[in-house]
Order: sequence, then structure tokens, then C-alpha cells
Amino acid sequence: MRAPGIGPARFARLLEHFGSAAAAFAADGPELRSLELPDAALDYLRRPDWGRVEKDLAWLERPGNHLLRLDDARYPPLLRQIPYPPPLLFVHGDPDCLRLPQLAIVGTRNPTPMGRETAQRFAAHLAEFGLLITSGLALGIDAAAHQGALAGGGRTIAVMGTGLDRVYPAQHRDLAHAIAERGALVSEFSIGTSPAAGNFPQRNRLISGLALGVLVVEAAAQSGSLITARLANEQGREVFAIPGSIHNPLAKGCHALIRQGAKLVETAADILEELGALAAATQEATSPVAAAPASAALDEEYRQLLAAMGDEPAGIDLLVDRCGLTAEAVSSMLLILELEGYVAAIPGGLYSRLKL
Repeated sequence: MRAPGIGPARFARLLEHFGSAAAAFAADGPELRSLELPDAALDYLRRPDWGRVEKDLAWLERPGNHLLRLDDARYPPLLRQIPYPPPLLFVHGDPDCLRLPQLAIVGTRNPTPMGRETAQRFAAHLAEFGLLITSGLALGIDAAAHQGALAGGGRTIAVMGTGLDRVYPAQHRDLAHAIAERGALVSEFSIGTSPAAGNFPQRNRLISGLALGVLVVEAAAQSGSLITARLANEQGREVFAIPGSIHNPLAKGCHALIRQGAKLVETAADILEELGALAAATQEATSPVAAAPASAALDEEYRQLLAAMGDEPAGIDLLVDRCGLTAEAVSSMLLILELEGYVAAIPGGLYSRLKL
């Protein structure tokens, strides 16, 4: 993971080719070069910087710190569904909360007082109804969303664009500690990673990937929040936007999203109407005391989907063709079936049936 030029896609390719990280490090030069890796990555794999890796391991020994691999049972199943999910997740706090039903709330770093209050109120209200609030710990709407969730007695997750040994921005240090006590801080970046500009668009795919949907509260026409909304749409998540005055430049991004098909939101009930059933199913499936129902208890559509999978791994597009359902419906059904132990996600965006 620390090798330069090795992102989630190349990481997955290396594991698929060699079967394990240890085998990749033991491989000879010609075999590594056949994978068309950058020269810097080849040099690193031949001469790894184990000293920096030791820093990761030392961090992991401290209380409250966790490292989740993609095959870890605690790895959030929704995130596992996105293209090239992070192969490793650094977590400070409660890793189990990553599997709970979540709504991401994002927006401008320079909100109006009304925008900040709106984000806080929505987060507090939705947290009271059991949705965990996910955001990015940034100034403005992100911070308001975290604060609202905590004030509402709920839980919240902050997805960081740095290593978890630092807090950015620094003035959110106390907020970060409060989040870790009632939720978790999460990052795909190694310990010691500084807040480089390119990290934050990359972490946005985790904010949307962890959640059932994304709510945008105040965003300019050119905004990082719109990147998160676009990623959410590509990942099959719901996108919500709060409209504003036509004279407010921070409403232009939300209005653009609504024109593109995002659901116009006026109250928290509008979100619960869309997410309530799926959130309840996710909550029940991930509860420690919940047991997977007998196959006879599955709805007919779910049984048809399982039957359509056959004995070989299948992708969403193939299942859509076989079942005649929409891609969004198949994605949601696969999530629930995975949580209940009927199917397993495997590399390449495929799903394998475990039982019928």
C-alpha cells in the first residue's frame, strides 16, 4: 500500500496475479515488469521501506486503532461494492459502526448561517431515527453534520483525507475526538500522510460508498460536494439536495443536482421515505442478534435473483438481463442478500451464491 504508484486498482491486480502480498514481494523482476507497473513501484517492491511500515504497525497497537482488510468480516459491505474499494481501512473508534445504515451529508466549507443550521438539524433528526451520519470533517457543512448527529444522540463517521495520526483541519481536533468516542474516524491513507489536495477527491468516493445516500446542503456550481454526489450516483446511491434562493450562489450546485434527477428535500421525512425500508433491512441484517432468515422467508423477487445467479459468479449487468429488474434494484437486493449471508462479493464486481 505504501509503494508509489500502487493504488486500489493495481493493488487488486497484484493480489489477483500473485495470490498474496508476500508472493508479490518474492517475485522476480521480469514477472513484476510483465504487469506494467511504474518504475517507482518496481523499485519499491524490490526494496521496501519496512521502517515506515513499522510505524503503521506501532499505530495499530494503540487503543482504539484498527486495520480492516478487504476480506475482513467487519469491512463495510456497501463500500466493498464500489469499483476498486480500498484494500485497507485505517479506523480509530468503533469499526463495527461502519456496517450500520448511513447517510452522508456534505456541502460547502463556507455556508450561510441558515445552511449550517439546516445541516445540523437534518443530521440531528435523522440520527434520532437511527441513521449514522457520515461526512468528511471539513469546515462548514461537514462539521455541522457531525455536530448535529452528536447533539441528536446519534453516531457519526468522519472520512479523512490524511493519515489518522493527524487531524485536518487542526481546529477540529476536539470534534474528531468526540466523533471517535461515538463513531469512528476512517482513512484509506497510511499513517503520516499529509493533507495533499489530491487526497480529498479520492476520499469522497468513500464518503458516498459507505452510505445509502448523500444529502447535499449548500454547494456552489463548482464544488467538491458535487464530486461526491456524482460518485454516489455512479455507485447506485440515492442523491438528495436541499433547494435554496435563486439569489444564493451556494444554492446553484443543489439546483443543478435537482435538475439532473436528485430528489428535492424539504424535510428529513423526505429522506426517510426513500431510505427507511432499506435502512431498516440493513440495520436488522447487521445487528449482532439478527439471524439470517430461512430461505422460505425471502420474497419471491429475492429468490428469483438467487436462482438467476446460478452456480457461477455473476455481475450486476448480467443479473439485470436475467431478472428484468433495474440495476439500482439489483444492487440494493444484493446488498441485503450479502448482509444476510446468501451471497458473497468477490473481486471484479462479481457476486457468488452461498445458499438458496
